[in-house]
Amino acid sequence: MEKNEFPKKESIVKPKTAGFSQRIFGIVKFALGIFLLPFVYAATIAFLKELGALETAIKHYFFGGLISFVIIYLFIYEPVIIYNKGQKILEAVFRYFSPLVKVAPYLLPIYTIILFLIYGLYSIISKSAEPMKYFALLFGFSIGLHLTFSAKSLRSRQNDFLKANYIFGFSFIYIINLIILAFGLSLIFSSFSFVNFCNNSFQIAANLFGALFKQLFL
Repeated sequence: MEKNEFPKKESIVKPKTAGFSQRIFGIVKFALGIFLLPFVYAATIAFLKELGALETAIKHYFFGGLISFVIIYLFIYEPVIIYNKGQKILEAVFRYFSPLVKVAPYLLPIYTIILFLIYGLYSIISKSAEPMKYFALLFGFSIGLHLTFSAKSLRSRQNDFLKANYIFGFSFIYIINLIILAFGLSLIFSSFSFVNFCNNSFQIAANLFGALFKQLFL
């Protein structure tokens, strides 16, 4: 007579424990994501303020590049292959840094960084300011590409409890990308101040948290 086999306790307990810990971790990431939202707003306002100090033509070309990407993405073609090529470049660069190889492709706008490097080399060779507007166009296009497909990659992840990975991950990516973009623009344009961008971002965020604290506890 065959003996009835029962699953071992470990096989039952471990999945339950793992699922519970994932939910707790998801709640923590969700809370951190909500915490980052005021910084997302603050960094956006501070960036737009500094961008407003640039020449009108430069601003128009930057937003033109951003809008051009949105139109191409929505109505013509999804250039996901371009984004994937950029991710492979970053994976190759950080392949010996295991903690970074997984996050760098999402975190770093590789094409925007390459454009900054190309402009730096160009500025050494030529002093003409004419190409600035075309670089501004490409900056807007490249940052739009990176943010859009990074958001899409995060949103497509399975088992994302409370959308914690998406809210926390994209908020963090967005802030880091604005910091990189602001720093690069400050190196090119004297009227764009990276220090003012940082100060204004923290000041706006502090005011938001102060107002929220007053509403909740006072």
